[in-house]
Amino acid sequence: MNEAASTLEGWYALHDFRSINWAAWKAADDEERAVALDELEEFWKEWKEVENSSQGSTVVYTVVGQKADLCMMHLRETLEDLKAVENAFNKTMFAQYTTKSYSYVSVVELSNYLGKEGEDPMQNPEIIARLKPVLPQRQYICFYPMNKKRELNDNWYMLSMDERRTMMRSHGMIGRSYAGKVKQIITGSVGFDDWEWGVTLFADDALQFKKLVYEMRFDEVSARYGEFGSFYVGSLLNEGTLEDMLKL
Repeated sequence: MNEAASTLEGWYALHDFRSINWAAWKAADDEERAVALDELEEFWKEWKEVENSSQGSTVVYTVVGQKADLCMMHLRETLEDLKAVENAFNKTMFAQYTTKSYSYVSVVELSNYLGKEGEDPMQNPEIIARLKPVLPQRQYICFYPMNKKRELNDNWYMLSMDERRTMMRSHGMIGRSYAGKVKQIITGSVGFDDWEWGVTLFADDALQFKKLVYEMRFDEVSARYGEFGSFYVGSLLNEGTLEDMLKL
C-alpha cells in the first residue's frame, strides 16, 4: 500500500447556493419584503460578530449564470456550527423566497506534500491562519469541486509519495505565481461530499481565474490526474448591494 498523504484540518466549510423565486418575491407585498430584508440584515450582523470573535467567517456573493443566484460561504469550528447556520437561515422569511440549488460540505485542508520535515505545523502562526482563515472581501469568487483520477493508467493513488510530492510542488509553484492576484482556499471533502476537494478562489479581477485554471491545466497534476466539476462564479455582495439586487 502506498503512503497516504497526512493532512491538517481547520474550520469546516459550507458553500450554500440558492436561487431566488422571483415570481414569489414579486408577489409579496412591500411589508413582507421589508421584513424579510430586515431579518436578513440581522443575520448579516450575527455573521460579522462570529468573524470578529474569531469563531468563523462568512461571505456572500451573487452568482452569474443560471446555476444559482446567491452563494453563501460559511466557515465554522464544527459541523454542528455549520448546521446551525444553515438551519437558522432556512427559518428566515427571506429563505421562503429561495430554493436550494447546490451545496458543498468540506473542511479547510493542508497536506504534507509541501510541508517542511521536522517542523511542528501547529506551532506555525502562518499555518494556523491558513487553517482558520478570514474569508477575503475580494470582488469575485470562483468555486469548483475536483477529484484525482483513479483510472488504470492514470491512478493518482497508486503513485509513490515521492512522485506525488514532486508533482504537487511543481503544481504549487503555479499557484504561488498568482500571489496577490488570487487568494486560494482548498477544502477537503473525502467522506463529506461527492468530490474529493473543493477549490475556492477570490480575486479583484475575474480574468485571473481563467488564467490560473488554464495554466494549471497544462501541469501534469491536472492534465493527467485532475477531474473537475461545475464552476460557479460570482460578485461580492454586502447588505446594501443585496438590497439593490432585490429592489423591484
